[in-house]
Amino acid sequence: MIAVIDYGAGNLRNVANAISRLGYEPKITGDPAEVFNAQAVVLPGVGAAADAMSNLAKLKLVRLIRRIIDEDKPFLGVCLGLQVLFTGTEEGGWHECLGIIPGSVRKLPAGLKIPHMGWNQVRQKMTHPIFEGVPDEANFYFVHSYYAEPEDKSLVAGETDYGIPFCSVIARGNLVATQFHPEKSGELGLKIYDNFIKLALGAKAGRN
Repeated sequence: MIAVIDYGAGNLRNVANAISRLGYEPKITGDPAEVFNAQAVVLPGVGAAADAMSNLAKLKLVRLIRRIIDEDKPFLGVCLGLQVLFTGTEEGGWHECLGIIPGSVRKLPAGLKIPHMGWNQVRQKMTHPIFEGVPDEANFYFVHSYYAEPEDKSLVAGETDYGIPFCSVIARGNLVATQFHPEKSGELGLKIYDNFIKLALGAKAGRN
């Protein structure tokens, strides 16, 4: 089972539908036991990071997500699901996030049309299974006003230009996160989900 974490954010159904189209079994759930026992976990999200953190705390999912990632279980963050992995965000003043990836989430530079909305290229910065069958500089769909800036630049798997170059994919072990929305990015977006789930199933087989 692929757990799609339900913490009151939008876009959950689109993510689950994308995974279903690939022939896998997603389950939208906020139940900690179901999330922990899933073969792979997806944390999607739109909206504000502070609200997301508050909702995750109410559902007792904050420590659980940290544990899942600490144990190197397959985990995919999408859009806001990438941003909350970081130490904190400047959105609405400083707010602490999950603190899994050291670094900050900052507002895109002034003078740009914000939010950054639409198709943009992802420049691959490392060879990683998440990019299997995905051309370098392929286009994916973005909707965001803030970007993540990791302290450890070696975690940047993909980079996109919008006024500045910013991190659009991070990867560390079985943790992957994208600033763009794969579920809104056509066939290549589905390929990202498929690659992640195949990576997850391979990781599970390796532990058995």
